[in-house]
Amino acid sequence: MPKALVVYATRSNQTKGIGELIAEGLRTSGVDVTVLSVQEFDKGGVDPQDFDAVVLGSATYHGEMMQPMKTFLFKLEQYDLKGKVGGAFGAFGWSGEAPGRIFETMKNIYLMDMVSGPLKLKSSALSGSVQMAQRYGQEIAQKLKAAASS
Repeated sequence: MPKALVVYATRSNQTKGIGELIAEGLRTSGVDVTVLSVQEFDKGGVDPQDFDAVVLGSATYHGEMMQPMKTFLFKLEQYDLKGKVGGAFGAFGWSGEAPGRIFETMKNIYLMDMVSGPLKLKSSALSGSVQMAQRYGQEIAQKLKAAASS
């Protein structure tokens, strides 16, 4: 069974909620998922190289991703994630830059096999975004299955 790691940085738990919905979409598609906050990841015991997919999320706050995710992205450079399936997500109030910046880092620095684009969900409309987040998880799962069969 393929394995996915979802790691998020959140300010008001909205990005955490999106990560859990993405994980739901992955699970319903037959993927074993581990969901952690950046702080939980930092406590140790998890190696991203043990996963087939890595999905990262951060809220956008004042036009930036949250500092814990910025720091986490630097830490991830020590791992070989080249070719692993990836996705990026986040909640935002008005600008939503964080998921795109995470996505581009994963694609261009880590050389990961990214899905079609980042998932950006507006905080004020999260209740209507449940299916979008679950579908994003399913899209990641489809990419995992395609990668496994090639």
